[in-house]
Amino acid sequence: MAHSAPAPSRALPRVKTVIVAAAAYVIAFIFLFPYLVMLLTALRPQESLRNPTYLPETFQWSNLVGFWSGGLADNLLVTLQVAGGSTVLVLLVALPAAYYTARHTFRFRTAFLILVLVTQMFQPTAMLVGIYREFFQFGLVDTIWSLILVNGGFNLAFAVWILNAYFASIPRELEEAAFIDGNGRFGTLFRITLPLAMPGVVTALIFTFIAAWNEFVVALTLTTSPENQPLTVALNSFIGQYQVDWQNLFAGSVIATIPVIILFALIERKVVGGLTAGSIK
Repeated sequence: MAHSAPAPSRALPRVKTVIVAAAAYVIAFIFLFPYLVMLLTALRPQESLRNPTYLPETFQWSNLVGFWSGGLADNLLVTLQVAGGSTVLVLLVALPAAYYTARHTFRFRTAFLILVLVTQMFQPTAMLVGIYREFFQFGLVDTIWSLILVNGGFNLAFAVWILNAYFASIPRELEEAAFIDGNGRFGTLFRITLPLAMPGVVTALIFTFIAAWNEFVVALTLTTSPENQPLTVALNSFIGQYQVDWQNLFAGSVIATIPVIILFALIERKVVGGLTAGSIK
């Protein structure tokens, strides 16, 4: 009588794998712990702020509701307009620039790319006086357009380099085949090249959006009216000379963080693919 073969025993994970996994969880907890404290502080009642415990005895959910009734919803809308407008502006300029430099060899091409990279080394803080004077002369101080232009300009170099690397990694033969099939330059770009380069486009999009979303110093300098200030500047009003309104400050910070987390979680795979563009031929 034939006996069935014994089921293979499940191999235990190696010690190295366990150590690496444990280290990853510890590092993740270290990075997430400040956000957890921020959320718990946002839900604390006023009288329990000085309690030594991390968990509040009661959760005051009205702190999050007070964010909307306090007028900060308008500042959140301004932040969305600035981040969205900057992202659209960067993509409109970076896409043709990156595509042309990736597909054409022209004189001083390398110098042009290095010049683009050098602009990434300048910090808005070091140029605040010049930026303010320029926008003052054009009458754009205390406007949303000034924030869109500044954020778009300072994130353009990164987008050009990311997209240039991704366009260069796409074989030219695909475009040549599209030309043979009767597609023009723009038809090939939108039907063949851009869909293949979408991970790079998404990478440029998310980094530009997050940088414009979190920008503070330039917005604090160029905007004076509360209705034109983004959320990062509006939250600064909760920090007074003698006391800090921690509940509203952290409640606003939690709400300001949620859209970025959701956006990044939705397109995280494409971001990783875009960052590794050109690494494998």
